[in-house]
Amino acid sequence: LRQAERCATPKWCRGRRRDSVLMVLRFRVPVPPSVNHSHRTYTTKTGRRMRVPTKQAGDWTAQARDAAYVAAKASGWVCPCGEKVIVELTVYWPDRRRRDTNNCHKLLCDAIEGIAFDDDRWALVRDLDFDVDRDDPRVEVAVKRMNGRK
Repeated sequence: LRQAERCATPKWCRGRRRDSVLMVLRFRVPVPPSVNHSHRTYTTKTGRRMRVPTKQAGDWTAQARDAAYVAAKASGWVCPCGEKVIVELTVYWPDRRRRDTNNCHKLLCDAIEGIAFDDDRWALVRDLDFDVDRDDPRVEVAVKRMNGRK
């Protein structure tokens, strides 16, 4: 198979001129549920235990996918196939409780996979900053191609 056929890029991304591509994809999403609230342990009838996503995590993932899709469509972002990308996060928490910014990584990368990048193994996640914004808690995301390559 050719590289383009192996790529999980949506059809609207394919066939665009590479020189017309913006190098940064920016969007914002609500603060994701914590790792403890995003999955629950499910035990099958045979006794096998599995981690399954909760409804709260599923709803948040759908919101994040929609935000990334709209931003990618508006900016003309072409999903890089087999190329490293830098995902920069700035988190604005709803209150001063102690939280870990790393909780955002896995759920966010899984949500925007196939839109901002081909596979989340190519995503290098960086936490730039965090602060408190009681009125509008959010995560601001900037996805950049590695070294500005097209």
